[in-house]
Amino acid sequence: MASSRTLGDLFDSFEHQAFRLETLSDYSRSGSVDAYGAFLAGRPQPEDYNADWVAELRSHTSEGKRVYRVHVLARPLTDYLRFELGWGYRKNMTGGEEFFILDVTEVPNPLEGVPDFWLFDSVDTAVMRYDEQGAFQGVDVLAATEAEGFIGYRDTALAHAEPFMDWWAKYGE
Repeated sequence: MASSRTLGDLFDSFEHQAFRLETLSDYSRSGSVDAYGAFLAGRPQPEDYNADWVAELRSHTSEGKRVYRVHVLARPLTDYLRFELGWGYRKNMTGGEEFFILDVTEVPNPLEGVPDFWLFDSVDTAVMRYDEQGAFQGVDVLAATEAEGFIGYRDTALAHAEPFMDWWAKYGE
């Protein structure tokens, strides 16, 4: 059953934590196209890169709310993942967002087939839809009664992931 709430509503109203699971190796058709092009061209990261998102993150984390995510990935990293992790994650950390990596390069993926999603306060779930090329197709905000399975996915992801900076020290650039 779907909810009439939007992803924006959920960001505006969560009280304690917002968790994101990312499962794709390429989101290049979903935003930040100009920044991705600059990254590929070897240009430096603009000072204002992700400024709106970092400001939103700060507004939440300054109130004691937790915003965190796990990215399921395999090495070698795609160009997009090098961009997302090197520019995006490291910049977003300045706003207080926490990142974890579930590296499935040498182990089975415990979340095979699980979609990308946001989970707010372990109650509200927003399933993110993408096409095969990583283009964003929309969000399905689910009824609170459907959160239990996504809580399990979150817990599994966190149990198998490691902090981003620890992982980046070993495999990053």
